[in-house]
Amino acid sequence: MLPQWVRRVTIDPAVVLLTGLVMLHAPLILLAGLALTPLIPGRWRPLRFLWFALLYLLLEGGLLVLLFLLWIATGFGIWVRASWSQRVHYRLLGFALRVLEHEARRVLGVSISSTGATPDEFRDRPLLVLVRHAGAGDSFLIADLLVNWYDREPRIVLKAALQWDPALDVLLNRLPTLFVDGNPHTDRVALIRQLAGTLDHNDAFTIFPEGGNFTWARRQKAIAWLRNEGSVRRAAQAEQLRHVLAPRQAGAAAALQAARDADVAIVAHTGLEHLVSARAIWRYMPMDTEIKVHWWRVPAGEAPRDPEEVSDWLLGWWSLVDDWIQANRPAIVAAAIEDPQTRTEPIAP
Repeated sequence: MLPQWVRRVTIDPAVVLLTGLVMLHAPLILLAGLALTPLIPGRWRPLRFLWFALLYLLLEGGLLVLLFLLWIATGFGIWVRASWSQRVHYRLLGFALRVLEHEARRVLGVSISSTGATPDEFRDRPLLVLVRHAGAGDSFLIADLLVNWYDREPRIVLKAALQWDPALDVLLNRLPTLFVDGNPHTDRVALIRQLAGTLDHNDAFTIFPEGGNFTWARRQKAIAWLRNEGSVRRAAQAEQLRHVLAPRQAGAAAALQAARDADVAIVAHTGLEHLVSARAIWRYMPMDTEIKVHWWRVPAGEAPRDPEEVSDWLLGWWSLVDDWIQANRPAIVAAAIEDPQTRTEPIAP
């Protein structure tokens, strides 16, 4: 990963210039997609793909311009952490996610249904959100639900690789976000405690305890790791999980210890598992699928704080999440998961 200042003075301006150039030729690009449509299987697949790609690029360039203006408005970054600035940045994030959700529904045939604990059940309470991780874009899905459905200001633990997205890089680095990488010298637990320890009434600390998207190889690796650690019983439990990885307890336990007055939301979702790569996204476009999300609420007083208790508690919840996915996954996901081509493809971070 390039240093942040290098990304700001090279990649970000280049993306803004690229956006302007591409938008000047957008009508020709869409006409080319229209011409290719009869030659490629799938309902208007090239046109849908190009429309969504152009929209995403336009959002990238537009957000970078707005974020640059906000940088000036905050005294060239001096007051970027001020409460008013944080509210503006969260609203900008919410706007971008709403646009993406709207176009995903309209162009890609995606619908979203959310069941279980409602926003009112979490009202005016700090919140820890533990989320199942699978499929391209599930981080966007959860962020959209938290910001636009549950009226929350999320503090998310994400892969550092997401900073290669220029607009996300600038926006989320101005908000309370933890980007994690493979650096063995980084004390992730301490950083999680710091991020989760200062939640207010509308914050939502969000973490994906599995540590990565579900793949069959990662499932086997997680089970082997538990065995090597001497956790034979937990390894046996993890082997019963069909759709999720055995969750790692360190990050969740650190958050639970740091935010003792926070309620906990356990979040399961299904409908994205088959979108494991750019090739799979193209293959299944238009998607014509329903993404189902379910929320469980655990009051603060019922959540464990001791790391050993958290490990068993979390594995028990993930077993429930696994059962829910088995009962609710769309038919297209079930068919794709059984496809050897899908099972062996790597899943994007």
